[in-house]
Amino acid sequence: QVQLVESGGGLVRAGGSLTLSCAASGFIFGIRAMAWYRQLTGNQREWVATITTGGDTNYADSVKGRFTISRDNAKNTVYLQMNSLKPEDIAVYYCSTNHMGREYWGQGTRVTVSS
Repeated sequence: QVQLVESGGGLVRAGGSLTLSCAASGFIFGIRAMAWYRQLTGNQREWVATITTGGDTNYADSVKGRFTISRDNAKNTVYLQMNSLKPEDIAVYYCSTNHMGREYWGQGTRVTVSS
């Protein structure tokens, strides 16, 4: 079955960096686009970034220039490098993919930014 397992969250000071990882299994990773979303408690889940099978990337305006999504198909892993973190980046971060017409999510990893 499809599994997505995020890791790498934690507490960081404003201006600092974190790299999130999402290990995927249960499907052919190389043929699926992958995305990162985030959600603050009580808020809607918002899209952060997407990477296609060919490596093309797109970002939400709020993270453009600070976050970088990448993938390693040999390791079945997608990454989110987050630089210049701000308190407004505080959220639970989820990776996601659409496989066979269904959206799959990991359990999330929490990012906290202290000001």
